[in-house]
Amino acid sequence: MKLAIDGGTPVRSASWPSWPPPLSAGQRELVTEVLESGLWGATQGSLCTDLAAAFAARSAVPHGVTVGNATLGLFAALRGLGVGPGDEVIIPAYTFVASATSVILAGAIPVIVDVDPVDLHLSAAAVEAAVTPRTAAIMPVHLAGSPADMDALTAVAVRHGLAVVEDCAQSHGALYRGRPVGGLGDAGVFSFQASKAMTAGEGGVIVCRDEGVHARTWSACNLGRRLGGAWYGHPEVGWNLRLTEIQAALLLPWLDRLEEEIARRNAFCEAVERELGRLSVPWGPASAGSGAGGAGVSSSVEPDGSLPVTVVPQPPGTTLDSRHLLMLRVNAPVDREFLLAAMAAEGVPLDGGYPPLGTMSALTEAGARVEPCPAVEAASRTVVWVRQSMLMEEADGASDVVEALAKVLGADR
Repeated sequence: MKLAIDGGTPVRSASWPSWPPPLSAGQRELVTEVLESGLWGATQGSLCTDLAAAFAARSAVPHGVTVGNATLGLFAALRGLGVGPGDEVIIPAYTFVASATSVILAGAIPVIVDVDPVDLHLSAAAVEAAVTPRTAAIMPVHLAGSPADMDALTAVAVRHGLAVVEDCAQSHGALYRGRPVGGLGDAGVFSFQASKAMTAGEGGVIVCRDEGVHARTWSACNLGRRLGGAWYGHPEVGWNLRLTEIQAALLLPWLDRLEEEIARRNAFCEAVERELGRLSVPWGPASAGSGAGGAGVSSSVEPDGSLPVTVVPQPPGTTLDSRHLLMLRVNAPVDREFLLAAMAAEGVPLDGGYPPLGTMSALTEAGARVEPCPAVEAASRTVVWVRQSMLMEEADGASDVVEALAKVLGADR
């Protein structure tokens, strides 16, 4: 079967759902109301406060603060927890760069450690091994929408007296052992950046349980003011990190449809897993067309004819995966750039995912400490992502993903 990259017919010609989804009637109405009111700033209206309260309630904690983006939210949460210059914060090596830069922004040192080789979330054993007298906090990342194994991680934190800041940027609505993420540690930070499950283009929210942490975090986001204090009173050093009322108007109505969208993405992911489980590849190196040049796949089909692709499993304790991404592990000797290009040509574009965080020279030059990370190095070679917009397709679209993978990995090149 001739690959589309070599001039063959692609598996899929239809487009995938766009992101973000079309505005709801509720969003249009509320945004219009804010625009016409002229009360656009966070200090002028009540919607930012309402959004913070709604996210805090959903996280089963009493306090929330909206912010301009989640990078600033992680920074402000660290400040609110007293993390500062000279402190160390342990973070996973398989995450977005902002997990590290937020630590640097707080004047602290990111300590980049390995992840669990199976589920790719922060490893409690790696955290334990990296703790020093300077360690002040750990930052679990709820990667791809599934919650990290918080019981194991918080046990390490309790043992060493460390703060826990949850990076919830990808995990709106996720549940760990029946409890919502964001309220499992000392603070949690969600993102509303353009690719996220709820988006206003940019934005974020910090949630926390402790009143003192909330007061300090709020102050950091509001130019050093104190809650209930004088407008021109600035007893602390702070910044303007605020969201706008227009963004809050886009986000508040989204809460009404979040569960439905999570269910839709889970249905698609479950369909992909079913298709992978029952697929027998009808074309292998012996029967595939040879195509036209380029390094690609060699003997990629398993001896029993099954496709060498598996879904990266959820960490222990996952009750609800909000499925920001579907991570697939490709256990085949395939050239990564060829795989991504060939899949895109088949109408099924995949993402190569994160490079190991510790390989970024800007971070090490800024003082980051990097521990050995063999699991992340392996993931950077073998793991690809199906993006959120594709997961919003009807579940029968999952067959296109698996058919394209079978076609590309079964080709004799």
